[in-house]
Amino acid sequence: MAAATVIYTKKNHVARITLNRPETDNIINQQLAQELVDICRGINQDDDIYVVVITGAGDRVFCGGSELERLVQRANTVEVSSAKLKDAATKYNVATSVASIDRPVVAAINGDALGWGLELALSCDIRLAVDKARFGLPQLASGLIPMDGGTQRLPRIVGRSKALELILTARTISAEEACAIGLVTKVVAQEKLASEVEILARAIAGKAPIALRYAKEAINKGLDLTLEQGLRLEADLYFLLHTTSDRTEGIKAFLEKRAAQFRGR
Repeated sequence: MAAATVIYTKKNHVARITLNRPETDNIINQQLAQELVDICRGINQDDDIYVVVITGAGDRVFCGGSELERLVQRANTVEVSSAKLKDAATKYNVATSVASIDRPVVAAINGDALGWGLELALSCDIRLAVDKARFGLPQLASGLIPMDGGTQRLPRIVGRSKALELILTARTISAEEACAIGLVTKVVAQEKLASEVEILARAIAGKAPIALRYAKEAINKGLDLTLEQGLRLEADLYFLLHTTSDRTEGIKAFLEKRAAQFRGR
């Protein structure tokens, strides 16, 4: 049986996903993609998970792309039908699977995030990176465009003009520049990444889990709505929270000056 290409653990309401192909720069292959799809599906069915952390094995690369990108490059020299490429592409949509997680997702970017690897990072909600990490979507250099959400998520994060520049030039940028344009929220030294991510994950996991999911839903869906529609969605979700036991517990904890014990109900 093939070794697991994804390491999955869960502790104290925090699920941790590690891309486990360090010998190949954690490049996505079909096995890794399928394992990640299954894990993401399971997370949405597990009420004990409040926040998810995704990282790569090793200390050099978060994710260097996918084997599909190599297949596309070979298509220039060998006969590979468009139908075969399209069929293969649907098996590599890891960013789509991660984006479907209804809990907050933190990317602990421990090294380079390139091509499909950056598209995976873009599907997360918050991104922390080590200072030596590099970022880029080089697909146009091969006559293609990003196809796992890169053209849609990047402009929503860094703005239209900067996204166009990065995608059209296929330029690779540093962690410092990535932070300056809002692609990542914080840059830290390699040895501090794990502790910084742990602090962030614990801070999120300490909040009411239903409220966490509703806040993420309100923000993500609201970006595709008019302001009026978004405000209506926010109000609907706000009033729904008043029917939860967690809301009652939050009020009691405040009045009693103690930490709330949320149960996701």
